[in-house]
Amino acid sequence: MLEKVYYGNTLQDWGISLLIIIGALLLNKGISMLNKHVIRKVTAKSKNKLDDILFSTLEKPILLGIILVAIWIAATRLDISVKVRDVIGKSYQILTVLNITWFFALLIGALIDEYSFKKDEKTGKKQENKLLPLIKRGILILVWTIGLVTALNNVGVKVTTLLGTLGIGGVAVALAAQDTIKNIFGGITIFTDHPFHIGDTIRFDSYEGTVEDIGIRSTRVRTYDKQIVTVPNYRIMDASVTNISVEPKRRIVVKLGVTYDTSPAKMKEAINILTGLPKAIEEMDDKDLTAIFSDFADSALIITYTYFIKKSADILGTTSKVNFEILSRFNAAGLNFAFPTQTITISEQLLGKIEEKDPDKGMETSAKTSEQANTKDQ
Repeated sequence: MLEKVYYGNTLQDWGISLLIIIGALLLNKGISMLNKHVIRKVTAKSKNKLDDILFSTLEKPILLGIILVAIWIAATRLDISVKVRDVIGKSYQILTVLNITWFFALLIGALIDEYSFKKDEKTGKKQENKLLPLIKRGILILVWTIGLVTALNNVGVKVTTLLGTLGIGGVAVALAAQDTIKNIFGGITIFTDHPFHIGDTIRFDSYEGTVEDIGIRSTRVRTYDKQIVTVPNYRIMDASVTNISVEPKRRIVVKLGVTYDTSPAKMKEAINILTGLPKAIEEMDDKDLTAIFSDFADSALIITYTYFIKKSADILGTTSKVNFEILSRFNAAGLNFAFPTQTITISEQLLGKIEEKDPDKGMETSAKTSEQANTKDQ
């Protein structure tokens, strides 16, 4: 029975080829169990992570390689046509190269994941670099491209013609995805230049808020009204970005207007009150503080007060606290804040001309003018 011929080969030959493949499957099972129960336990005891990565990435390519060798041996020992033998041979070459490429891709990816994370000094946990996925993807694409080109070249495919076709297609895709490419390069610029980090408060264009995420294509900012604004990276790179979080202290400029009847002595008292505020408000920085009599405005004497709030303090809360303190001390010192006023003076000659034309109307106009002037002065 074993000598009977089926499709050009005896039943015995078919059986031996099948046993070769079954033997390869059993060998793979044994290698998997050995790696799981023995090798990984041994490598886990070592401080170096490289051996763990090496054996974990080698397992799958080795198992696939054993199956490929078994199939190739089982097929080539049979009496088959030249055409089928040629197809099997080329397929074996392509799959072998791709299997080796797979191993290098797994190894490189595992090494990047293991050694490219930074540890936070405070928490001790690994922090992911947002640029890492893009770098990893680019490297893997390059590895697979080299492996595929090598595999095709080994079986006689004209790679130069194929690359030319892919180059034309790549140009067409690049032209159609200009904005996406600009966003990707914008994201790379953010990751490399570090103008801001996640958690920083930034200001650009008409937006101001806290950075919640930095992606390859866009950056998400939560504004003060709690809305999420997703901004393309190229827009951020083209704009002037102010990183508020890195400022050592916040500068505040206040224009205070007091009435024109304020005496020079009172103006000096007002300036002394302002320069002494840091002693009462600890959130204020007493350095670089200025209070000057700066302007004669239309309806007020202007004092320009410049002070700084410490980085650790609440900006809005401290500003309100300073304003309340200024209001309280100015009121206690009898310093009056000015508001827009206007005084209208009518000469006696003009009033006399109005009375000559119409005495009754002149008296009425004079009374109204006097009343309006008093109201304006008040």
